[in-house]
Amino acid sequence: MLINKSVILAAGASERLGVPKALIQAGGMTLIERVALILNEVGLSVNIVTRLSLVDSIRELIPYAKIIVNPNPEHGRTGSLQCALGIIGDGPLIMAPVDRPGFSKSTLELLCQKDETACPIRKERGGHPIAISSKDIGAILRAEPDTPLRDIITPRRIEVEDPHLHLNVDTREDVELLLKVVSDLDNH
Repeated sequence: MLINKSVILAAGASERLGVPKALIQAGGMTLIERVALILNEVGLSVNIVTRLSLVDSIRELIPYAKIIVNPNPEHGRTGSLQCALGIIGDGPLIMAPVDRPGFSKSTLELLCQKDETACPIRKERGGHPIAISSKDIGAILRAEPDTPLRDIITPRRIEVEDPHLHLNVDTREDVELLLKVVSDLDNH
């Protein structure tokens, strides 16, 4: 395995949903537990970037993870990733947003073997998590914190079979869909 560390981004305000995405229950566990578990199962160190108000809840759920507080979560994913890199250092990693739990263990294992920035795709649509190379980590660190990641990195796209790769938990309707497919997620 070329990549041995991961960062879960869980610092968003969840404004559209109205509750913290990380703590949404699905299939007997929260979204943060679900994403951390699969990362841990493939041997990745788990680092979680979150907002101060969620630290205690997440630490209780995932005691083996390093919890990193983003003091400016409004800057978005790039700012959160920069916070993590300031603590865990650079080098290749897997970046997984907490609200994108539709990837499989096999997809994650495939990404961990990459020595370039790469993301899974299904039916020509990109998904998560993203393997980020050391070179692109440097570009992320040099960027302004509110710059969208898509403006900084261009992942190689790798076709996968994950049927729920594009699941994105942003609204109540998305949570309802998650609850309908959670047993599929547990079996892939």
